Amino acid sequence: MMRRFAYLLAPLVLAAAGCTATTEQPERPAPATRAERPSPFADCTPLTVAPAAASSTSPGKAVSPTLAGKAGDQLPDLTLNCFTGGTPVSLRDVKGPAVINVWASWCPPCRKELPAFQRLSERADGRFQVIGVNSRDSRGGAQSIGEDYGVDFPMLLDQGDAFQRALGRNAFPLTVLVDADGRIRHTDATGALDDARLAALLQRHLGVRV
Repeated sequence: MMRRFAYLLAPLVLAAAGCTATTEQPERPAPATRAERPSPFADCTPLTVAPAAASSTSPGKAVSPTLAGKAGDQLPDLTLNCFTGGTPVSLRDVKGPAVINVWASWCPPCRKELPAFQRLSERADGRFQVIGVNSRDSRGGAQSIGEDYGVDFPMLLDQGDAFQRALGRNAFPLTVLVDADGRIRHTDATGALDDARLAALLQRHLGVRV
């Protein structure tokens, strides 16, 4: 009888002593976060530094039109974010000569001409800058096109198309040539540009031979 009572009493004693056997569940590791893909585009910091071999003399005679975005005007007083992050870039601080290409991933002519702009940037050799402005687009779309087409020149983001509106333009693609003094020399909206057409525009409006 006493032995049976001891068996019944043992669990109560153990519980009071805090020694009841418990099965602890191991902590589950936190779900791994998906690493963000590195940007294919270059950093935008060099955009505010004059190209090493750029000439300070602008071709032709500057004009003073009243409409924004015309030859002779300065770039719009806008600040855009860089695709890679960092300090936003004021367009007025961009150092020319520069070729600015406005594009979007959903625009077939834009995709067609992007490889020509990439080759142009590889031939710049410190004489001018090639700059992209990704407009009315998603970050994912721009990222994918940059990766697929091997585009690595600096890229600014303009999701609200403020740049085009400041220029009074509503075309894709759009190319803007800026001289060493930061003034617009030519705006082209004729469609997809190829290597020959780009070379002719640079020589005619910026005095640069490529």
